[in-house]
Amino acid sequence: MACSSCGTGGGCSTSGSSGGGCGKNGGCSSGGCNKLNSFDWLGNMEMDNSKQFNIVEVRFKGGRKEYFHNSNNIELYTGDAVIIDVPNGHHLGHVSLQGELVRLQMKKKEVKSEDAMRVIYRKASQKDVEKYEQARSREEKTLYRTRHLAREMKLEMKLSDVEFQADNTKATFYYSAEERVDFRELIKALATEFRVRVEMKQISLRQEAGRLGGIGSCGRELCCSTWLTDFKNVNTSAARYQNLALNPSKLSGQCGRLKCCLNYELETYMDALKGIPELEQPITTLRGDAVLQKTDIFKKIMWFAYRDDITSWRPISVERVNAILAQNKSGKKPATLEVDEQVIKGASHEEKKEKEELSRFDSTFKKKKKKKNNRNKNKNRQGGDNKNPSGSGPVNNK
Repeated sequence: MACSSCGTGGGCSTSGSSGGGCGKNGGCSSGGCNKLNSFDWLGNMEMDNSKQFNIVEVRFKGGRKEYFHNSNNIELYTGDAVIIDVPNGHHLGHVSLQGELVRLQMKKKEVKSEDAMRVIYRKASQKDVEKYEQARSREEKTLYRTRHLAREMKLEMKLSDVEFQADNTKATFYYSAEERVDFRELIKALATEFRVRVEMKQISLRQEAGRLGGIGSCGRELCCSTWLTDFKNVNTSAARYQNLALNPSKLSGQCGRLKCCLNYELETYMDALKGIPELEQPITTLRGDAVLQKTDIFKKIMWFAYRDDITSWRPISVERVNAILAQNKSGKKPATLEVDEQVIKGASHEEKKEKEELSRFDSTFKKKKKKKNNRNKNKNRQGGDNKNPSGSGPVNNK
């Protein structure tokens, strides 16, 4: 199968074909090849076909996936185009996963109603593919026309995508809106103009960004349009735990919501924060109160500054901070952040004696040096009085 934008006529290089395809490994501009695919890590293992799981995962436009019964035991491979049963017609999709991995995916997504699943008719022929491409060629014009009609009817909704069924009898319109929208008149106008059955489907802003695609601030394709399928709640507390600046322009993605990637490293930060104390008030020392300025979570270093000298930060280890907190809790205060009071008072008599001898030696050395300098100055003065300033000989004082 060819991608929707490259027209090479061959299969994508990742679908198992050799030589054909665009060779982009699922990264072409259409986003159609290998979008939201799951890696089949059991594909190279030989398994008994009689015991193979007969439910297949099929991918449609925009990364939408559904599960269908392979009741006819058709020999399928990942990437094959198949004709599947849908209400009041048929549709074309591509096999994205099969075998035991489908069972695991269904268990993960809690899909239990296997009896209600529809079936796969057959593999798609060349005529089916051509008819599907004709139906998809109507999508762009239909989208622009629908947006124009929505503006004329003053409907507060944002249309993001249109998907035509392969038999060209139904069109699904995906939109997002902040409030409830009465689009009954719009459906009548669309059904009359395009001669198809119309279905309006509301999606969230994250799903809309995944359908439209784009490049994130990291320089890569959006996670929601390449591999991310489950959207979890993201709170500003995730940014606080990671010491990130609460700047909405940097923390929000193209959907206008907080970036999903804020949750990726959150568990690592939560594990690193377990041994770090939470300070609700400054720690007290004899030098003064010290206020926490910054915490290096992975190096286990906390930066403090005294209130009377807020510009100079002092790095203190987490163990030292816990020791100071224990002293403050018992009513004691260390001398400084780095040194305890007991260390200063416990200086031995010999250490004090050595300091006194060193200071006495320094003072005597300075006095001797001053005397030598005075003698040299006197010699220079006496020698200069007996000489002619010009240097030609002694001066005649007659």
